[in-house]
Formats: sequence, C-alpha cells, structure tokens
Amino acid sequence: MKVLVIGGGAREHALCRSLSLDPDVTALHCAPGNAGIAEVAELHQVDALDGAAVAALATRLGADLVVVGPEAPLVAGVADAVREAGVPVFGPSGQAARLEGSKAFAKDVMAGAGVPTARSYVCTTPEETDAALGAFGAPYVVKDDGLAAGKGVVVTDDIEAARSHAAACDRVVVEEFLDGPEVSLFAVTDGVTVLPLQPAQDFKRALDGDAGPNTGGMGAYSPLPWVEPTLVDEVLRTVLQPTVDELRRRGTPFSGLLYAGLAITGRGIRVIEFNARFGDPETQVVLARLRTPLAGVLLAAATGTLGDLEPLRWSDEAAVTVVVASHNYPGTPRTGDPITGLDEVAAEDAPHAYVLHAGTRQEDGAVLSAGGRVLSVTAVGKDLAEARERAYTAVGRIRLDGSQHRTDIAAKAAAGA
Repeated sequence: MKVLVIGGGAREHALCRSLSLDPDVTALHCAPGNAGIAEVAELHQVDALDGAAVAALATRLGADLVVVGPEAPLVAGVADAVREAGVPVFGPSGQAARLEGSKAFAKDVMAGAGVPTARSYVCTTPEETDAALGAFGAPYVVKDDGLAAGKGVVVTDDIEAARSHAAACDRVVVEEFLDGPEVSLFAVTDGVTVLPLQPAQDFKRALDGDAGPNTGGMGAYSPLPWVEPTLVDEVLRTVLQPTVDELRRRGTPFSGLLYAGLAITGRGIRVIEFNARFGDPETQVVLARLRTPLAGVLLAAATGTLGDLEPLRWSDEAAVTVVVASHNYPGTPRTGDPITGLDEVAAEDAPHAYVLHAGTRQEDGAVLSAGGRVLSVTAVGKDLAEARERAYTAVGRIRLDGSQHRTDIAAKAAAGA
C-alpha cells in the first residue's frame, strides 16, 4: 500500500511513524512534512488547502490511501477533491467537517442527535453576547464559531476578557461552564460503523498547574486510570454513534476520525467540542499504544469496510507526551533557533522514548525551530510513572534556546491522585 499523509505537525509525524512500522505500507509520502517526518517518509511540497493540487499529487504518486491530518484542509474540502479523483481518503467531506469548522453547526447536530452537551447561545452582536454572559454567569465560556487552531476558546471569570474575545470574532458560541475532568476520545468511522480508540487526556493551559493561556496542547497521557472501564462504551452509545447516524441522516455522512472532547461532570458526560481529525497531542500517546497495524484501519474507514475489521489490539503499556514549545508560545513564537540533543535521545532513550517533530525545518544539516509547538517527546512504560520519567529524561537532553514545557504532565494520574 502506498500512503500519502497531508500535514506537517507532530500529529502527522505520529501518523507517519505508525504507518512506517506497518508491514503493508510499501511507500510512505508526506506533504509538506517536517524535519522529523523526512526520516520516515518522502516529502513533497504542496498547498495543503488546494484540493486539486493534493489530488494531483496523490494520483501522480499512485497513492492507495490519502490521510488528511489537519482540520483546515478538511474544512476546505480537500478530501472531497481526492475522492473525486478516485483515490481512497481518510478524512470527512467539507460539509461533514463543519462539525469542527462551526461550533454552531456542531451544536445543531448534537441537538438533532440527542447528544448531551453544554447549554449555549450563538451570538453575533455585543448585545447578544452580554445577554448570554449574563444568563450563564462566571466562569464565562466564549468560543469562536470558526477554526482557531485550538486557541479560539476563552474560559475566564473576567467579563471584560470574555467580551473582548467575543468582539474579536465574527460569531461566537457562549455556553455554560462544564465542571469536572476532561477526556479526549477518538473514533474511526466509515459513516456507519464507529470504532472507538483508547481515551487520553491533554493539557490545554500553557503553564504548570493549569495556569496561563489556552494553547493547542502542552502534553497528554493514556490510559486514564481514573475513568470507569465502561466509559468508552457509554460514549459510543450516547455520543459517537448518534452523531454519526445524525450526519448520515442529514445527507452529510462523516467518515474519518471523529474526536469527542468530553467533560465528566456531576450530571454525567457532556460534549465540550467535536473535532474532525486526530487531535494533537493526544494522537501521539494513543498511537504509541495501538498494536493493530494502522494503515488497514484507516483504509477500512476510507472504503466503508470498517465493520469487517477484527477488534483493535492495544498495548498494556502507558504513554506520556510532553510538548516542547518555543519562546513566547502561545503568543507569536520565536523561530529559527537551532535544536540540539535529538541524536542523544535517539542513542540513549530509544525505543522507549522518541521525538516527534511539529514546528521544525532543516537548514544546512541543522534542525531549526519553525513554529510554536516545536517537538512532542513521547515515551512508553509499564505504567504512567515510568512513561513520565522516560519522557522527561528525554526532554532534558534537548536544547532549544528560550524553550518552555510543562513539568506536571500526567503527574497527578501517575501518583494516583
């Protein structure tokens, strides 16, 4: 099987790493990729938002499967263009990807499907926003209706900060605050069958102790020792399957990766948000534990044969990912700084720990920072404590001037708190 992955972040590096270990994958390509992906896949330049260009590349390479990683190309309809070219593609249509592209659309789908979520108002004027903020009270939750790269949500006790965020967006969803811990659950679907993966938890805030601004994610771990063993089945029954069924009923079937961000509240499970693709950094820990070869699972989703698959196999090991971010992230990041220590990690910590590249590029043989989240250091171990120790040992070998990372990823879960 020849596979083409679209994207260039740590999520795509994790996907490429798993695909490179799959014996059925005979050729692996990535566009545009990054410095780390170049070690496992052949890189190509393409405008990831240009469906015709992506389809032409897939056709030229003779790809048997295209995997679209990021959300923006999916919302732009890139998967539709690839499908029209006759190439199987893992990723929803542009219409179905509105589940992530529009918070208001997602709320409408959840209402139709009877999926439990926070009460909310869609607001387009300051007056509507003020009324909604007043109805719910603090903490205020204000979400940009459109795509915002994981940084479109403000949760604050400061009403002026809430108003300011709303004013900066064309349309917002103001909703009630959901208490309780958060869980990320991915599911692979072909539009009919829904196959859940293992749950993970990510850390959105920039600083230790969940302080600082929201980011695209500073780390993650899996499994979650504190969740009920019945959680996955319950979410499949009450959230994932009803959502896929509702989208099919509307004539916009969803195939690809459906990501449910969940709050485990005192009143039960509530959906915080849906994404239409693998989440970053949760993908890094979930794929680290998946034992079933990945390519066949993604191809089955792309070709409508997911119901024929054997049950997925999982490692008993735990996985932890720590994100190394550049100076000033999640503000405007500083780029162009050299990264060293990657060879040391490969020599000293493999195979239990490894580095997945996100915002990196190669220049004259050196690896340089090229984005906000630069690296995802991922490790596995017999339990979360061992995986955590291995991940932070590897992080300690990496040198990037001005870089930052959280020191408490999975700490409470590893300690049994």
